[in-house]
Amino acid sequence: MFAATHSLQPDRRKFLAGAGIAAAGLAIPLASSASRWAAPKPLPPVAATPVPAAPDLAMPRLFPRALAALDAHGGRISHRDRVGVVDFAQASREPRFHLVDLANGDVTSHLVAHGSGSDPDRSGWLHRFSNQPDSNASSRGAFLTSAEYVGKHGRSRRLIGLDRDNNMAEPRAIVIHAADYVSEAMAAAQGLIGRSQGCFAFTADALGDVMDRLGPGRLIFAWK
Repeated sequence: MFAATHSLQPDRRKFLAGAGIAAAGLAIPLASSASRWAAPKPLPPVAATPVPAAPDLAMPRLFPRALAALDAHGGRISHRDRVGVVDFAQASREPRFHLVDLANGDVTSHLVAHGSGSDPDRSGWLHRFSNQPDSNASSRGAFLTSAEYVGKHGRSRRLIGLDRDNNMAEPRAIVIHAADYVSEAMAAAQGLIGRSQGCFAFTADALGDVMDRLGPGRLIFAWK
């Protein structure tokens, strides 16, 4: 399986160090009335609480741009717990759809197809974006996840384009669905996967994870 999960732990070095100093200060006994006039004794130095080094971050390359899009379209995005980040600069054989949990930093990555109009020679690389009807190309920008339905590809989810570069997503029927031309076996054997008509097409195994965790009212950000 190409899906991979990483864990991101926030850096608490400064916070914990300060907490260690404060805790040590509270542990110092108050001077008694009998010794209040005695010369103060020097206090031993307080050691900072040791903090493990922060782990290597495994966030997607486009994650900062996705957060900027989340802020820019915040009025239309009702759920800000998870986002999908699609890095179309990667080859189709790579798990380039990254599902990021904003609460704990977990990242799960899946294969996803691009449109045939974005890769007419079937090289496995996206060469261009398009927002035009009948282009069969992938579009870039921020998408809002919408209603789930069952169509010709089975379980699917509609998408709403929030930017000028993808505002035809609904009329073009750009959606999330599974496809038999997307598989780990094909990626390993051929070095690429099949192409969609502009939709975000996943393996059958990955579809449930994407559909369930990116329910209506969440952001998908696609770029190159």
